[in-house]
Amino acid sequence: MNRTILIVEDEPRLAGLLHDYIGQAGMTPHCLDNGDDVLPWLGQNRADLILLDLMLPGTDGMTICREIRRTSEVPIIMVTARVEEIDRLLGLELGADDYICKPYSPREVVARVKAVLRRSGGEENGPAERLQLDSERFKATLDGIDLELTVVEFKLLALLAASPGRIYSRDQVMDRIYSDQRVVSDRTIDSHVKKLRKKIADVSPGTELVYSVYGVGYKFENPTSNEKS
Repeated sequence: MNRTILIVEDEPRLAGLLHDYIGQAGMTPHCLDNGDDVLPWLGQNRADLILLDLMLPGTDGMTICREIRRTSEVPIIMVTARVEEIDRLLGLELGADDYICKPYSPREVVARVKAVLRRSGGEENGPAERLQLDSERFKATLDGIDLELTVVEFKLLALLAASPGRIYSRDQVMDRIYSDQRVVSDRTIDSHVKKLRKKIADVSPGTELVYSVYGVGYKFENPTSNEKS
């Protein structure tokens, strides 16, 4: 399936390189060079992933990322040449899915794009990848069977599945799945996790996707068989 990659980069040479490499990888690139154009473009077009430079003319990349996350879970890879911002991007506190530092290899960027698409369900899954996520319809299937998740349960699963092995605290989960910043308790998150696990077990007994890390939070691990790991 063809994927549209929005490249937001104001350096013409870099934008051209990314455009060519992403096109050669079988995806459809579209370039914008001003931050003010991003949200209007997304209002009229669909992107499967956004490569978003941090420093842009017009609206900066951080502000754009925050605004996108208010209404969309489209995968975002932040691009930066500012070393002092790396710690913030490492925490992915803006809601980004990954980050890349300049200077970079265009081949590395393409590899990162493919990896994030795989993790988010935006690229066709390999035979061992039993979980599939459809972010447009908030639909998750395991072994081809619909898990019948609520929107919040889907957002929770998609968040964890985007970074297998990464541990999210309850506060991080709350910040990401409740875009309206409503006040919820730890018990609310625990309840969502419990219901999500039950639906997974109902579809595939013995399969676990979401794990508790005592005193820290939750993480996702890819399922590879029907046996409990």
